[in-house]
Amino acid sequence: MMREMTGAEMVIQALIDQGVEHIFGYPGGAVLPIYDAMFHKNQVQHVLVRHEQGAVHMAEGYARSSGKVGVVLVTSGPGATNAVTGLTDALLDSIPLVCITGQVPTHLIGSDAFQECDTVGITRPCTKHNYLVRDVNDLARVLHEAFYVAANGRPGPVVVDIPKDVQFARGTYVGPENISHKTYQPRLNGDPEKVRAAVELLAKAKRPVFYTGGGVINSGPEASRLLREFARLTGFPVTSTLMGLGAYPAADKQWLGMLGMHGTYEANMAMHDCDVMVCVGARFDDRITGRVDAFSPGSKKIHIDIDPSSINKNIKIDLPIIGDVKHVLSDMLTQWRAMKAEPDRKAIAGWWGQIDAWRARKSLSYVKSPDVIKPQYAIERLHNAVKDKDVYVTTEVGQHQMWAAQHFHFEEPNRWMTSGGLGTMGYGLPAAIGVQVAHPGSLVIDIAGEASIQMCLQELSTALQFNLPVKIFVLNNEYMGMVRQWQDLLHGGRYSHSYSESLPDFVKLAEAYGAVGMRCHRPGDLDAAIQEMISVDRPVLFDCLVDQKENCLPMIPSGKPHNEMILPDHPEALDEAIDEEGKMLV
Repeated sequence: MMREMTGAEMVIQALIDQGVEHIFGYPGGAVLPIYDAMFHKNQVQHVLVRHEQGAVHMAEGYARSSGKVGVVLVTSGPGATNAVTGLTDALLDSIPLVCITGQVPTHLIGSDAFQECDTVGITRPCTKHNYLVRDVNDLARVLHEAFYVAANGRPGPVVVDIPKDVQFARGTYVGPENISHKTYQPRLNGDPEKVRAAVELLAKAKRPVFYTGGGVINSGPEASRLLREFARLTGFPVTSTLMGLGAYPAADKQWLGMLGMHGTYEANMAMHDCDVMVCVGARFDDRITGRVDAFSPGSKKIHIDIDPSSINKNIKIDLPIIGDVKHVLSDMLTQWRAMKAEPDRKAIAGWWGQIDAWRARKSLSYVKSPDVIKPQYAIERLHNAVKDKDVYVTTEVGQHQMWAAQHFHFEEPNRWMTSGGLGTMGYGLPAAIGVQVAHPGSLVIDIAGEASIQMCLQELSTALQFNLPVKIFVLNNEYMGMVRQWQDLLHGGRYSHSYSESLPDFVKLAEAYGAVGMRCHRPGDLDAAIQEMISVDRPVLFDCLVDQKENCLPMIPSGKPHNEMILPDHPEALDEAIDEEGKMLV
């Protein structure tokens, strides 16, 4: 399809041809031609945000929950710079986004014009790829290419920076047919010899473990299905990173829980003591490995990843397989069956016996109280209330995020949206709005903290404007809880600026926006209050007052190996981790 139109019209036509249904944005001078073209061709629903950071997080939630590419439209200068946090978040968590930014006219670039910034230079380190389009006849191709780059291979954010004169100029529009990046052609199928070697290694394993990550979810529902099939065929245990939760069902007996800094004891110990580790779509980041030189020292490590740069970046790999997770898992299953491979049943039974002994430590246990709501209890009651519903969960960042990962159990992929790599406070509410846009009939809950929710709380206005009944479940302990916890561990309990002073009345604040405000502080009232929150067909801000000094355990102390954890039922481990001056021993 080729026809003449303005650059602004090309943007809207490209979105339509890419199947885009929703775009998250905020107008400004450098993108007004695009907004005018959108007005004349009302085929893409625009969601007006209150801050450009919120726009990108909304697009992240939309993309992560739907499997589609999220789309953002912001103006030049501060519009583009406000989007940088979200773009970096999407890069670290491999979320496919296309962010269209306005730019001053080409003849003014470099002159310090009003609302000018070097968007391409600023966003180069925090995007998968970016473009500055100076010729209107390149614009359509670049837009279609941006969608290809964002969605293929390891997903990520792509910026297309469009000067205002290019938006007004007329040129030839080309459709998306046969457009791809000339040099970027990610490898989908793993090397057959390495696939066979991996299967042979697994068949001989005595203490194997599947270590899974967000790449399983990014690869699509088929990848999660193949992971489950492979695990059940072999009987091997499965654990996951924060970003991989839901790829394997939490209710399954082979599930070890999340691993890493706040993962379960059994998951971290299995990773440490295994003899064969299959890393599927994860990247061995520092929150998983603990001290790198002590990470799983006796294991052979198989790493399946579509991103070659992730191989051997942090941990030495014995058998790398570059390819898309669903393709590689499919080939491994085919090879397993063709070889008529059988696991060592006796050895695997012994391995499960050891894992059960670790499980018996009950690393997620906590002491309930009849008088004060424990944060873990709040998450458990929330999960119990919604576990049979069509529910999606987002989080802010902090203790509440980790408690949600530990105590809210996910059975399916794409139901859990959280900021893993960047740890962005303020992510959860806009992400929940994006999820609700993608799934208008579903229950969407943002599990938040009283400090983190205030980072992007203005997006509640967007939820009200577009009738998006998101539920914000605030675990309010009146502290920046994870900061306070680290101050306990590292700084002798000196709570320097971590107390949440001058908190608003969240109930009144919700009502000021036109939402529903609720508060609960008694454990006995919690179930009824949660049911009321769920039943309201409007945005709800639920202020759940919880124990102020509860720590998020278990925990791998900073600088410690991943098999040395602070457990809730062994407080003496905390004393061993700290010297007499209150400093962490590393």
